[in-house]
Amino acid sequence: RWQTARMRLCPRNLLLSLCALPVVAGLAAGAALLLAVDNAPTVALAAEPALADIARANALLHQHDPRRALPGITRAAALSQRDLGLLLGQAARRAGMAPRAQVALGDGHADLQASLPLTRVWPAIGAGRWLNVSARLQQTDALPRLDSLRIGQLPVPAWLAVAVLPNALQAMGLRPQGELALDMVNRVAFTPQRAVVAFAWPDNLEQRLADTLVPPLEQARLKVYAERLAGLTQELRAELGPRTAVPLPRLLQPMFALAQQQSLRSRQPAKENRAALLVLASLVSGRGLHALVPSASRWPRQRPLAITLAGRTDTPQHYLVSAALAVEGGGPLSDAIGLYKEVADARGGSGFSFNDLAADRAGTRFGLLATQAPETLQARLAAGVEELDLLPAIADLPEDMQTPEFQLRFGGVGAPAYLRVMADIETRLDRLPLLSLPLLARRN
Repeated sequence: RWQTARMRLCPRNLLLSLCALPVVAGLAAGAALLLAVDNAPTVALAAEPALADIARANALLHQHDPRRALPGITRAAALSQRDLGLLLGQAARRAGMAPRAQVALGDGHADLQASLPLTRVWPAIGAGRWLNVSARLQQTDALPRLDSLRIGQLPVPAWLAVAVLPNALQAMGLRPQGELALDMVNRVAFTPQRAVVAFAWPDNLEQRLADTLVPPLEQARLKVYAERLAGLTQELRAELGPRTAVPLPRLLQPMFALAQQQSLRSRQPAKENRAALLVLASLVSGRGLHALVPSASRWPRQRPLAITLAGRTDTPQHYLVSAALAVEGGGPLSDAIGLYKEVADARGGSGFSFNDLAADRAGTRFGLLATQAPETLQARLAAGVEELDLLPAIADLPEDMQTPEFQLRFGGVGAPAYLRVMADIETRLDRLPLLSLPLLARRN
């Protein structure tokens, strides 16, 4: 026995044992990876936002508008299973992923499933591989408790998942949103029909939202473009006069030339393009950046200008706001919001306009290019573009239709006559080299 113990404790055997530990750990990690990784996603692409979803989101925002609510007072919002699925899809898009997530509500619990491309966490070997995640959240007297988690065939202890959650959110760029949600939400109750979320707005909501949606580093990035646009508007007013119309390309060329220069330093061309678009969209919308970033009220102000595209001042608004929405929430969200506005306009507003929808669709493609082919877009715009590079001729498209006329002529949204006009719009956009879908497809 003593001899056996001595052999076990001798330096040589001890050294061999220590050397074997990394091998054993590596084998265990490899086995876990084989169990966790799949060759295909198990969750299909999530449903895209529809008109009814935009209308419901608008109603919820109106009902729980923080500008009319006292901070610290508990409120309750009821969210359907589809609402939760759309929120998860939007979070996936914001993290730069396709929306593959779904929620199933039950009595006192919620089951979540998601398929995440492994390239998000392991670019070197992740091509074509997926992490299929399933989790159950159990209702408690406060926030839900993680009851179980499985990645592929690998069960993960709940305590481990909770411990790594902050780092996972950080990797996806969603940690500020997660921390704000934890601070606001007091309790969540699950039923098979809905999830009831009890929450309270914090005292400093405006600044918290700004820091969540636009972190300090991004605010500093926005300020660079805001200062450049302030100088540009002053120069153009001095050159052309305050009432002279300024074609949109006169702003796009210098702003994206700046984005190209800034990208050489930051090596983040998509984020530079996003900042340029947000600043331009704030100018044409007339709302200003201070609604998004309170500190922007102290930045240099852009001088008002009559900016035009296709000879109209409303077209740049449709174009740039849709581009900014596409950068933030993806093309489907941008398209749904644009269509929702046109349907609302047909009910007593300015009327349904295929002209506006064409500008929305062109702006959406522009925004997608800004993130999917950022350097290509920068080079094209910095070299200079004409209006017809941005938007085809659309003056002949029907517009200014109230609901009865729209229904009579086109049968409503989704009807064959409506779809024919939308197909015509897409064909016109396809003919523009800058906005052609083949370029987008190659970059996806």
